[in-house]
Amino acid sequence: MSAAPGELAIVLHTHMPYVEGGGEWPPADEAAFLRRPYGFGTWPFGEEWLFEALATSYLPLLEILPRAPLTLSLTPVLCDQLEAAGFKDRCLEFLTGVRPESHRRDIAALRRDGDNELIPELERSAGEYALAAERLAELPDDLAQVLGAHASWTSAATHAVLPLLATDAGIQLQVQTGVASHRRRFGDWHGGFWLPECAHATWLDSLLEDGGVRATCVELTRSLGLGDPRHLAPLAREEGPILWPIDRAVIALVWSERGYPSAAEYRSYHALTPHHHRPWNNAGRAYDHARALAQAAEDARDFVARVLARVAGSGVCVCALDTELLGHWWYEGVHWLGAVIDEAARHDLPLTTLDDALARHEAMPAPAELPVSSWGEGGDMRTWSGPGVADLAWQARAAELRAIAAPSRPGPRALRELLALQASDWAFLTSRELAGEYPRERTRLHAQALELALAPDTALDPAVRNLAPDLPA
Repeated sequence: MSAAPGELAIVLHTHMPYVEGGGEWPPADEAAFLRRPYGFGTWPFGEEWLFEALATSYLPLLEILPRAPLTLSLTPVLCDQLEAAGFKDRCLEFLTGVRPESHRRDIAALRRDGDNELIPELERSAGEYALAAERLAELPDDLAQVLGAHASWTSAATHAVLPLLATDAGIQLQVQTGVASHRRRFGDWHGGFWLPECAHATWLDSLLEDGGVRATCVELTRSLGLGDPRHLAPLAREEGPILWPIDRAVIALVWSERGYPSAAEYRSYHALTPHHHRPWNNAGRAYDHARALAQAAEDARDFVARVLARVAGSGVCVCALDTELLGHWWYEGVHWLGAVIDEAARHDLPLTTLDDALARHEAMPAPAELPVSSWGEGGDMRTWSGPGVADLAWQARAAELRAIAAPSRPGPRALRELLALQASDWAFLTSRELAGEYPRERTRLHAQALELALAPDTALDPAVRNLAPDLPA
């Protein structure tokens, strides 16, 4: 292992499914929708997901990202939505119209019932949405460029679980479109590529290397064992990119059933008012913001102490998290991250990006045999291909084979519908029962639109709103 001092690499993977455009869902006129999709819903499933992530996660993080070297990945499909014409205006309308009114209605109901204990928190929450609207109004319209100023890694075009794709050509379409998207938007790219869901198989390596990928993150806990020191070094195979093992021993401090976000003082994500506000803490009492921030500072101190012990013998501890966990799912998560940065500085724990760390830490040989792996349940593919969603996996594979085997190169509409169908989100939402029938309806309609686009003598609009504008030639 390298003699370089121990370091912490915080990797924030930023992704939302393609929901841009709002509109009625399910569409009343499917035939018209299939020819030119006009939007993918608002509430409870649809574009308001993205509005919430922007207000509660991305905007607060913009104040944190300049403070320390962090590895930020943006999925192309998220950027597709953030740069879409009219997106910022729709988000502002949500923040200045929908959210003030939803808070007002919940507060009025509490007053009517004589339940005043939760009102101060709802009033504070309403103020945060107002502040988010002010911040957003000051930003340029192309929000992808705003976040992209801090992003060094890209990902697959629509966040497909690459080991589940049926063909090399399908994998190349996802990778090459993702890389082209990043280069067109942000210029320099040093080869960092987030594998969606950390889903890795050895047969991907040569295809990733051909696409210019130099480094990626993998989940090797099943192979190496929890806490093994080999998690703290980059690994190299005979071909393919450098593999950075994510350190599950440290990630589990944050992202697990008993991780920091489960503490009693933190705001409960699951307890909702009639208009989907969250004025309770995890203990079921009225939320106290000051106490929650004190808890975040305490958890940051604990986290840094544990990382220092983990890298006492040098190495790089890779703590990879979904960006949306911070602020959106774990409301105090952005405050925790800021406190981690401050605490690391106080205790001389170096923070690094993975691109920079690669220049200082020599890669070790990877194990000869690596199973197919992910950071999902069980460390394998079950979340996206298990019994409850196997039909979705086979549907996407069959559609890919039909498109790839078409007599001539599929047109841009067909390719975009295929990319949309391959997104990992639909199987994930179905497996977790998070969005009712919405994900299955999305897959059904994208599959139908793909069939229509592949049919001879069928003229369709080439676009699926703003999805995947950077298809390779």
